[in-house]
Amino acid sequence: MAFSITTREISRVTILDCVGRLVFGDEALHLRERAKELLKTKKVLVLNLTGVSYIDSGGLGVLVGLLTTARAGGGDLKLASPNERSREVLAITHLTEVFEIHPSAEKAAESAKHAAA
Repeated sequence: MAFSITTREISRVTILDCVGRLVFGDEALHLRERAKELLKTKKVLVLNLTGVSYIDSGGLGVLVGLLTTARAGGGDLKLASPNERSREVLAITHLTEVFEIHPSAEKAAESAKHAAA
């Protein structure tokens, strides 16, 4: 399955709905380029990981890089709905202590709407 991203807005917060495997290569590069472009005009992004079946070290590297970019610009990057396997990978790498992770894109958008305004 190819990695794909669609965007939508909830309460003026941009949600990136990700589907597929977030792995080193074109998949991670696609997410990085799309999110960095959006961060030029948006303060906060939510990555909805509901449709992401697998994340490898390259994918994790992109997530950390995007968080760094967002925070350097005075914004933030929030994660939503990672599946059990993705949650385990985030926990093992201690990234659950770095990222704000929400059970749904809607809850993540709600937590971010003040910063996004």
